[in-house]
Amino acid sequence: MSYRTHWCADVTEEKVGERVTLAGWVNRRRDHGGLVFIDLRDRSGLLQLVFDPEKHAGTHEMAHELRGEFVISATGTVVARGEDHVNPKLVTGRVEVVVESLDLVTPAKTPPFSPEDDTAIDETLRLKYRYIDLRRKRLQDNLRLRDRVAQSVRRYFESEGFIEFETPILTKSTPEGARDFLVPSRLRRGEFYALPQSPQLFKQLLMIAGFERYYQIAHAFRDEDLRADRQLEHTQIDLELSFVHESDVQEVVEGLMCRAFSEVLGVELPRPFPRLTYRESMRRFGSDKPDMRFGMEIVDVSDVVAGVEFKVFAEALAVGGVVRGLRAPGGARFSRKDVDDLSQDVAVFGARGLAPVWIEESGLRSPIAKFLGDEVMAALVGRLEATPGDLLLFVADSAQVVEPSLGALRSRLADLLHVPREGWRFVWVVDPPMFEFDEREGRLKAQHHPFTKPRVTSPSDLRDRPLEVGTEAYDLVLNGVELGSGSIRISDPLLQQEVFRALGLEDEEIRAKFGFLVEAMDFGVPPHGGMGIGLDRTVMLMAGESSIREVIAFPKTQSGSCPLTDAPSEVARAQLQELGIRIS
Repeated sequence: MSYRTHWCADVTEEKVGERVTLAGWVNRRRDHGGLVFIDLRDRSGLLQLVFDPEKHAGTHEMAHELRGEFVISATGTVVARGEDHVNPKLVTGRVEVVVESLDLVTPAKTPPFSPEDDTAIDETLRLKYRYIDLRRKRLQDNLRLRDRVAQSVRRYFESEGFIEFETPILTKSTPEGARDFLVPSRLRRGEFYALPQSPQLFKQLLMIAGFERYYQIAHAFRDEDLRADRQLEHTQIDLELSFVHESDVQEVVEGLMCRAFSEVLGVELPRPFPRLTYRESMRRFGSDKPDMRFGMEIVDVSDVVAGVEFKVFAEALAVGGVVRGLRAPGGARFSRKDVDDLSQDVAVFGARGLAPVWIEESGLRSPIAKFLGDEVMAALVGRLEATPGDLLLFVADSAQVVEPSLGALRSRLADLLHVPREGWRFVWVVDPPMFEFDEREGRLKAQHHPFTKPRVTSPSDLRDRPLEVGTEAYDLVLNGVELGSGSIRISDPLLQQEVFRALGLEDEEIRAKFGFLVEAMDFGVPPHGGMGIGLDRTVMLMAGESSIREVIAFPKTQSGSCPLTDAPSEVARAQLQELGIRIS
């Protein structure tokens, strides 16, 4: 006997009068004294089963013993529901199945929470019983969405002439920006593999090998602190192309996004996606991943307040700093305490506080008005295009402090003021700096990675003015979330050596860590570039979720643990001895 002839969602009005066999989980049982109703759940949806004591007394008696999450198989006849009993919320809401025979496949204990429960459930509990959590419709829908996106990605790349590859999971530890996960070697005791932070070096080698168009839905690993859009292991849509410029890669990626959004969500995206330089993005939005769904742009007022007596402004400008502000539409209702609370948001970035100006029907109100005078105050209102009911907030410091401070404040104000943020707004953020200075380590670091092509007229630029050097790099941002980063890679072996040296790597260290790439570059390197796009983040946004844990089948907690398997965990001493490892 077959467990199933139809999925639940297949049983619609067209099937009335047919005999069907269904299998799944008891979602809910309702006993009406005579009739017993069971909502059967399989991966396709819900279907109501009816147990009638007058027609099938034996199965009706068995139905009394069923409980939530019991696994059953049932055979019966599809009948139409009466008009008064139609459930318009279900695809199957106009029919039900009168059960003739019932097979209790497996019973079930009462779960720690019901898959039917849409209320908030403690996340640790959800992850400990993830197999129960994954029975919930929301999670089932999210993971089916993820599958549709992945299938759309593969169809697109196939149509564009790409070849799918798998690159090694056990590889060499190379400095690429985050901490590696290390795997000890039993065969070569004292030596370690690393789990890949990305397939970066291998896909470049595939370009040197002449494949020209590579893609992979790749697993990547980074030992870093977690947050809502970051996990220790993540999945990225990885691609690399030969004989391309930045615009060529961006055109391919735009096509990929347009195809996925059209096929999966039925959304047609406008092309080309807008572009902002890194500097413009930081100046206007205080972020290199700006949310373009609303305005509230940062405005520079340094020239307006030049020469004023307000000490905070004057001191900042005297040392080459800036004074910039935001207009909060309708923010005049905020109290002084509210502004003090907002000051804590900018203090995280080193800002010394906020200078507020309330725009009221009766005029301007501000603790800094007496230092600025009526003319400057009026000029500030004009520069920020403020109207009665608005609140102006200013920060004075170096640009490196002011920009992220106001960027965070912009997002916070949008939340507090319930600024509408709808639709899908992609933007490319291009030409970021090649290097940034790591104060803690006292040396330069690659802002993207050391294989990114710098914008230089001569390799000496890397030595003479490293912090001024830009790159042929690009980030794709959607609704304020960075989906992925890419760049044109270095194809000149001498330039690659200069970048390594600018990062403080000695020749011996270069050979030890990147020797295989450096050697490969001596055998003919095509100009090439590519990108890695976070599949988890993309699906998270498409699903309307705020955490990638909601679109990953078995994620880790914020602390990096897995409540389901209790990983990470200790291992037997014998295993450590075999690997030549001692825990101190």
